[in-house]
Amino acid sequence: MKNTFGNNITVTLFGESHGAAVGCVIDGLAPGIKIDREILLRSMNQRRAVGAISTARQEADEVQFLSGVKNGVTEGTPVCLVINNADKHSSAYSELENTPRPSHADYAAECKYHGYQDKAGGGHFSGRLTAPLVAAGAILRGALLEKGIKIGTHISRLHGVTDMPFTSLDKDIDALFNIDFPVLATASREAMMNEILIAKQSGDSVGGVLECAITGIPAGVGEPWFDTVEGLLAHAMLSIPGVKGIEFGDGFALADMYGSEANDPLVMSGERVVTSKNSNGGINGGITNGMPIIFRLAVKPTPSIAKEQDTVDLAKGECVKISVGGRHDPAIIHRARAVVDALAAITVADLLTVRFGTDYLSAGETK
Repeated sequence: MKNTFGNNITVTLFGESHGAAVGCVIDGLAPGIKIDREILLRSMNQRRAVGAISTARQEADEVQFLSGVKNGVTEGTPVCLVINNADKHSSAYSELENTPRPSHADYAAECKYHGYQDKAGGGHFSGRLTAPLVAAGAILRGALLEKGIKIGTHISRLHGVTDMPFTSLDKDIDALFNIDFPVLATASREAMMNEILIAKQSGDSVGGVLECAITGIPAGVGEPWFDTVEGLLAHAMLSIPGVKGIEFGDGFALADMYGSEANDPLVMSGERVVTSKNSNGGINGGITNGMPIIFRLAVKPTPSIAKEQDTVDLAKGECVKISVGGRHDPAIIHRARAVVDALAAITVADLLTVRFGTDYLSAGETK
């Protein structure tokens, strides 16, 4: 029953959607890492439900540090953070006790935990558990920024509506940090939000594609086989509820290219070796090559929908119809970008400490 991710820096999740709180323990952080309150607050707000395009569940998501942080700086001991659950309506799930929701974790959880799991709101399988992940990622994102490493994610596509691609990466990442609906083109924002509202009005939901860019990471980070940069990022990203696919660089399009098209020629830029394009997404042989890391994620439509669907009654052993009540997102993709940024930060920070040592991310000051 593992709930821990990471090598040098580990994050262990705890809590349930309708329990008293959700949280995590972050171990392996160097002493002297300053908690950037602006990044923390902005990241939590980007994940929060806002307006008609999100669930009606409203949580303050105030992060409380129980250990490992003093005067806004890490102590080098395990950091435990909690986020209280205040806006819970568990009664809406009582009728779902024996009728698992299609494409949700309900049935798989029943098979693994034999009915002992908390079922309200999806319990430990809920997207609610991404809140502490975002908080943990915000701590590391601030530390990475001190090293010149930036992370940003936008909605590349939502139910057929596309956004403009990344052009000037650092500038685009800075712009994404300051907006709540993560697109690069204003026209895309309006069209995508309209698609979400149309789905909501019909009792349905929509998904899409998120594209993430990581700039400033040095060459030579990662391992050639089982702890490759792609492997660890994929491990992290495919842990996000609703993410069903990942590709790096040109991804699956590489399958239709000649080698001469897919290869990234090496050239000199001043005293630095770079590639003239970035079809491989900044990674060769599982190791960073110094170019920006680019990857895309397929995010499925939210499985909890009001439309009638087929399921089974586990107690009676018969087929039944179900219409999911309660409060649910008609799309999670705009909120999921904060989770992608956070897990990218956690993964990259872990990779860097493996390569350069556990004190790499600290301020380097001693008392």
